[in-house]
Amino acid sequence: MAASLSFDSAYKQIRRGDLAPVYYLTGDEDVLKDELVALLADRVVEPTSRDFNFDVRSASDLDGESLHALIETPPLLVDRRLVVIKSLEQWRKNAKVWQVLERYVSNPSPTTVLVLIRGAGEKPDPKLTRDTLHVTVDRLNPQRIGRWVKLRAERAGLAVTPEAIDHLVEASAGDLSHLAREIEKLAAAAPDDGPLGLQDVAQLVGIRRGETPHDWIAAVLAQDSSRAAEMLGHVLDGSGITGVRLVGMLGTALVGVRLARALLDEDLPPGRTVRRTFEHIRRARPPGLRSWRTEAEGWTAAARNWTAAELDAAIRATFEADLALKSTTISDEAGILTDLVFKMGARRAAA
Repeated sequence: MAASLSFDSAYKQIRRGDLAPVYYLTGDEDVLKDELVALLADRVVEPTSRDFNFDVRSASDLDGESLHALIETPPLLVDRRLVVIKSLEQWRKNAKVWQVLERYVSNPSPTTVLVLIRGAGEKPDPKLTRDTLHVTVDRLNPQRIGRWVKLRAERAGLAVTPEAIDHLVEASAGDLSHLAREIEKLAAAAPDDGPLGLQDVAQLVGIRRGETPHDWIAAVLAQDSSRAAEMLGHVLDGSGITGVRLVGMLGTALVGVRLARALLDEDLPPGRTVRRTFEHIRRARPPGLRSWRTEAEGWTAAARNWTAAELDAAIRATFEADLALKSTTISDEAGILTDLVFKMGARRAAA
């Protein structure tokens, strides 16, 4: 088969009814993998026959014998069946179950559509990318996330203003799984008297404007330690926001500011620094960012207020906080992050 598609290309192909016998979904956006599976289910299996012809299994539940039985079973009273196997990375590298799978994908059944899913952060298997239709499901850029929220809300019967969508994305730090849950909550609780505005969404999700993860990071980068500490509790109360996630986002921002500082130290004017920083963001595509242009401009502006040495110290302190948050012996997320904020301020004052 030896083909590879992006999420968009695969989605369009499946909608046209152009189906492959074996799909191999890899990449970091698991929610979009689920969307492809849902679309395949609509195209492959009639709703009335799904109890018999649509199987979703975890790789950890399958050995060679049970895998063979699963993928070789013919459809019942219909032309095709759909089989989905998630978390392939759970199989040991040399397990015999791989031999069963590799034999199948080299000669797949014409009456089965098989979907193989590898989890986020896992490297694709070279043999499977060669013998299947490999779909790389990357994270969406910030602009696409907003459009995704709009479409997801419309499917749930919600009308949401652009300002409210922006706030929802910022409050969830662009995480599609958390955004999907928030949309479900909004659909259950929203009134039926018109589109949801910013204040409606802020009230329903429990995160006020000015208290999102990005607002906290902006306060840290502005060296406003008191403001950052004050809002921290509200930020950590947000859906899907943990101390580890927050410190990871801060680390990304500090590295971005450090890049901008290095470019400014090369005597690049601010405009060129913004453009160069933007290009680095576009290539790296780090998760959890707002508009790449907005981030490039913000990092460049923040870099003017930090020295390279101060940023290096802040990055080290953030790394240490990340280790502390991941320790099994420490559970005070707010305390660790508050200490981090004031430690940065103290080092800057001492400098």
